[in-house]
Amino acid sequence: MNRVDPPVWTGRDDGPGAEHRRWHGTVRPLDGAYRAGTVIVGFASDEGVRRNGGRTGAAEGPTALRRALAPLALHRDEALYDAGDVRVDDGDLETGQRALGAVVAGAMRAGHLPVVLGGGHEVAYASYLGLDEGLGSDRTRTLGVLNIDAHFDLREEPRPTSGTPFLQISEAERARGRAFRYAVVGINEAANTPVLFDRADRLGVGYLTDDQCTATHLERVLAFVRSFLDTVDDVHLTLDLDALPAWVAPGVSAPAPLGVPTEVVQAVVEEVAASGRLALFDVAELNPSLDVDGRTARVAARMVDRVRAARGRNS
Repeated sequence: MNRVDPPVWTGRDDGPGAEHRRWHGTVRPLDGAYRAGTVIVGFASDEGVRRNGGRTGAAEGPTALRRALAPLALHRDEALYDAGDVRVDDGDLETGQRALGAVVAGAMRAGHLPVVLGGGHEVAYASYLGLDEGLGSDRTRTLGVLNIDAHFDLREEPRPTSGTPFLQISEAERARGRAFRYAVVGINEAANTPVLFDRADRLGVGYLTDDQCTATHLERVLAFVRSFLDTVDDVHLTLDLDALPAWVAPGVSAPAPLGVPTEVVQAVVEEVAASGRLALFDVAELNPSLDVDGRTARVAARMVDRVRAARGRNS
């Protein structure tokens, strides 16, 4: 495991002035922060995917996602920072997760919104470790995890993988005497065994399947999200890109044969970001080696940018 400094953001330059503002000309290193804003931090790991028997390559996801974010236009002045990457190159996933958590907690204590770029979905537990510290382990405010994903990721395994993060979060919350509040949008019934559905039911997990998340069901999906938001004070929003259709997001470990339409995913992301409850957003499973025409990176960048925009409109 090692910490890597932020890259130099580059991209198209149409000229000076606010009217030409883009991400690449606005992002600054976190160590130069002078006002609260959004902090990008990468978790360059696919060790959890490897342990889970998936297709590796997501460790390069943060670099590809930054590249897709760089040219996006910004329509107002705001503070954007980059804290660099935590890389897991030695197989020591657990140490890497703790290191990512420390970066997230530090950003939160400084008043920033962390946006974590994965990496496999083992990033979600790393994000949680930072949230737990940043919100205060003695907190009375309730934390909810809203996952946009084809999978529950509630597997029982001898050691952590990309399939275990939400069971790990459940166990950590219960060990602290807190209720586990977890909901999932986009579950693929064919990709989750009965034991996983039983475990989700036992843990009180709310979920919608992918065929309940079509564009024609958008209002039902948003009602589900709003109902969940009403039960919590702070939200950890996590997006596994394998929730999107394979033709939209081919660059993932397990492409979705049906998936949740992009406009539905964006509406959910914006609903949470605009709620005033968003404490952290992370994006998982971008695998550039499988990403035809950079489609997956571009849609992931769109979701990160929509979080920024929707949150800013309501701040």
